[in-house]
Amino acid sequence: LNAIWYAREQRIPFLGICLGMQCAVVEYALDVMKLKNASSTEVNPKTPHPVIDLMIEQRNIESKGGTMRLGSYRCRLEKGSIAYKAYGKMDISERHRHRFEFHNDYREQFEAAGMRITGINPDKDLVEIVEIPEHPYFIGVQFHPELKSTVERPHPLFVSFVKAALKHKLKDEKAKA
Repeated sequence: LNAIWYAREQRIPFLGICLGMQCAVVEYALDVMKLKNASSTEVNPKTPHPVIDLMIEQRNIESKGGTMRLGSYRCRLEKGSIAYKAYGKMDISERHRHRFEFHNDYREQFEAAGMRITGINPDKDLVEIVEIPEHPYFIGVQFHPELKSTVERPHPLFVSFVKAALKHKLKDEKAKA
């Protein structure tokens, strides 16, 4: 959480994948939204603010095995978002591997506090992508882009993240010169 806070505050490019996205949501809830003891129920089952929670369809499963949200799911992107600019289209499909997700009861509070929900699964209304528009490059994704990335064809989010990091580095070097 400290590393995420630092990247957010210092305007350093950030890409959070799955748990990284979930941690970014928790960090934002704690520091920006001042939701005392906000957490993921995976980390703190008794949190008063479960901004990340066990998926509804996972709640009655006792024998975990291969029961997590696996496979490819659709996602609709918000036009103009970092994700939209990276993909160059509104509708994407990405692979998942998780049991915990952004708690939809907090969506309006996050949006009001400046963290945008820029990717939604249109079938189940699940949050797939969060961004901070006031930050040069801050994005968290619930899915796993590395599962669709190859050396010859890197994932669009990795390409855009590396570009943002290089831009940040060059800007930083110029400021020091």
